[in-house]
Amino acid sequence: MSNNQKEIFGWLMYDWANSAYITTVVVAVLPAYFAGVVVPKGGLTFAGTVYSATTIWGFLISLSAFIVFLIAPVMGAVSDFSASKKKFLTAFCYSGSLATCLLFFCQAGDLVQTIILFLIAQIGFVSANIFYDAFLPSIASEDKIDWISGKGFAYGYVGGGLQFALSLGLIAGHQGLGISAELAARLAILMAGFWWGGFSIFTLLYLKEAPTVETLPAEYRHLPSGLAYLKVGLIRTVITLRKLQAFKQLLYFLIAYMIYNNGIQTVITMATIYGTEELNFSTNVLMITLLVIQFVSVAGALAFSKLAEKISAKKALMVSLLGWSFVVIYAYFLTTPTEYFILGGIVGLVQGGSQSLSRSFYASIIPVHASAEFYGFYSVFNKGSAIIGPLVFALIRQFTGTARTSILSLIVFFILGLIILAGVNVEQAKAAKAANPLN
Repeated sequence: MSNNQKEIFGWLMYDWANSAYITTVVVAVLPAYFAGVVVPKGGLTFAGTVYSATTIWGFLISLSAFIVFLIAPVMGAVSDFSASKKKFLTAFCYSGSLATCLLFFCQAGDLVQTIILFLIAQIGFVSANIFYDAFLPSIASEDKIDWISGKGFAYGYVGGGLQFALSLGLIAGHQGLGISAELAARLAILMAGFWWGGFSIFTLLYLKEAPTVETLPAEYRHLPSGLAYLKVGLIRTVITLRKLQAFKQLLYFLIAYMIYNNGIQTVITMATIYGTEELNFSTNVLMITLLVIQFVSVAGALAFSKLAEKISAKKALMVSLLGWSFVVIYAYFLTTPTEYFILGGIVGLVQGGSQSLSRSFYASIIPVHASAEFYGFYSVFNKGSAIIGPLVFALIRQFTGTARTSILSLIVFFILGLIILAGVNVEQAKAAKAANPLN
């Protein structure tokens, strides 16, 4: 089925669908709504300590990532063994989109309700992406994988950008519509949930999953099927961890990825709340900048994919990390909305490149028949970074009283990740894939 255009379109449309959630809910509207409406003014006092909205938001992102960190490898192994990547994708997609829709009912003071629904939505989003990403090596040939991965992100940036543009228009024009700004924000979140669930139908219609090449071992057949698959998944996870020594270069890449992705994920998830609390920029400035990022990221994803064809995915990825290092230095010093707009353009370019190339580079060096299992580990390293980065950001903000120090500290992740990535031997990684000791 490799390079089947109808199947690729179905795969691309999931990026179009779920990017509405990450853009509108996680990055743009909900952080501002959370800080301005849900969390009491002056922050939340707990056990005699005052926690700002920025600190609480950082802790929430870290907690959701930690939960996925625990369950991702087993889910990946189970889905590979039972040929159920599509079922897992469906379940997490619709549980996440439903929780997103229910966030509409969260208003001032509904802190616990907001936290619970956001955690469900975020876990659904991240977990679904494990199985979405895991289809990539089976639908794309090696010579097309960078381009298709970049195209997926481009679809996501356009789809998420269009939905966000509608949300921005709703929020900016709320008075003309005769509704409050708070209601407009809640409607934008509701729209994102419907967008995510609605457009995912194309993915479920067109994306096909090959049947498993393995059968359940005889010693587990007396167990209920769910328990049997879970037990096999746990065992396979342990075995794969042991056999990762045969994929040393892949492991080096994962370590580099976990480190530099600390910085990327933290910038993405904390940017709006940084602009709200630290820089005191208006909602319009923040929202328009995020819209700029979405559409510039389309060009970034496609341009870096073409650059990868010329100089290799690894070298193009290293270029993007140098760009991220500049981003956090610039963010530390910026003071005006104009500078914030400029920063948004730069973020769009490097975000599109780093995200698409990380995914396609990893897909090119993993065993195809264990893709969900290996993308489970990819998610572990991905979400491991999403635990540490926002947590470090939140703690530095809590102890120093300023998020500027937090944003500047992220340069350590980019530089260290760049150094480790430089040492990854691509030829050895692909040789290990060809030997494929997991088959």
